[in-house]
Amino acid sequence: MKTRQTGFTLVEIAIVLVIIGLLLGGILKGQEMINQAKIKNVISDFNGISAAYYGYQDRYRQIPGDDPGAATRWVGSGHVSSGAGGTPGNGVLEGKYNNLVAAPPTFESNLFWEHLRLAGFVSGSGGQQPNNAATGMIGVQTGDAAGGAAGAMGGFTGLIMCSANLPDKIAVAVDTQMDDGQNDKGQVRGQKQAGSNPDIKPALVAGDAYVEDGTSQYTLCRGL
Repeated sequence: MKTRQTGFTLVEIAIVLVIIGLLLGGILKGQEMINQAKIKNVISDFNGISAAYYGYQDRYRQIPGDDPGAATRWVGSGHVSSGAGGTPGNGVLEGKYNNLVAAPPTFESNLFWEHLRLAGFVSGSGGQQPNNAATGMIGVQTGDAAGGAAGAMGGFTGLIMCSANLPDKIAVAVDTQMDDGQNDKGQVRGQKQAGSNPDIKPALVAGDAYVEDGTSQYTLCRGL
């Protein structure tokens, strides 16, 4: 007596392969849409904060965070005149973009956010830096923040805005769409990260060049 053998037919296997292909295509397309949304959000952060900065300057004729009139304009704003907070009104934003905020904030790089929020240009309260779409820190500083007006990334000497923890594909796309796609030239520059929310380097090196390997992260900065 023969035993009947059962299995999948070629048609059934073909149908399964088509379904798997459609699912994989949908997943990849969905991931690409997520990445595109993050790219747009990062670009929007750069443009929106730049607009808020210039709006503040137009209204008060001062740099947010370095505004000597903030303490009297908004009682309790926490502006200090020496030490970590620097000197109000000297045109230099003391402190690094990634300084952990104190309560009340004392670094001018944190007061930058508090002043914009008190003026109604940015949502929220206090001096905590906002996060970007990749959960990295967004912040501002003058030059490399080591000596106030020293250069950063081999070219920036004035006030810069930085956005950290950006995955390689997002960093490359943002630089390409906003500038020239080169990490060491132009108005947007990038450094490769060894850790989360790193300090900004005085000069870029060959190892900072963009590499799309699926694991690298970058901090992008642009002059304000």
